[in-house]
Amino acid sequence: MSVRPHPTTDETDEILLSCRYGDLEDVQAFVEKFGVEALWEVKDANANTVVHMISANGHEDVLAYLLDLPSFPKSLLEAPNASRSTPLHWAALNSQLGIAKRIVEIGGAHLIDLKNTAGRSPLGEAESAGWDEGAQFFVSTMDLGKDVEEGQTDEVVDPNQNVEITIEDAQGGIANISLGGESVKKPDA
Repeated sequence: MSVRPHPTTDETDEILLSCRYGDLEDVQAFVEKFGVEALWEVKDANANTVVHMISANGHEDVLAYLLDLPSFPKSLLEAPNASRSTPLHWAALNSQLGIAKRIVEIGGAHLIDLKNTAGRSPLGEAESAGWDEGAQFFVSTMDLGKDVEEGQTDEVVDPNQNVEITIEDAQGGIANISLGGESVKKPDA
């Protein structure tokens, strides 16, 4: 077995650009020359990985290629950059639904809850970007009932009873909602 060369800084910079621009052939050539392990180790000065670049720019074909490689480390799907943003944060920030769905499918719904240094999860990034379709996907995918013990069921509420709900958005704004006949209340200033 021959030893593969180690990529130079210029070559790692080039592969990051190839991932950013979705050049699948360049990614395949890099893997052929240096091996997949070298690809998994590539990061820029801000700790962005090849998966960050692919996710931010919506290159589903390149992501599919990486995910199909037998040694793909799922840890890359939750790898934080210098701002603690994961590839899913970047997909959310740039409204990349296909990428977001694939990352959550492979990496798990827990990725939706990871917060960056700004205190935002991928759901928060989607909300901040005004990406309703992505926010709806994240909310529909979140495992909101994982704390319910086996055998427990949701309580049935009398339809005439008022139920108060408080919701906090990504920016910390609070909305109080009363269900059961009353309308939405404005948050306290």
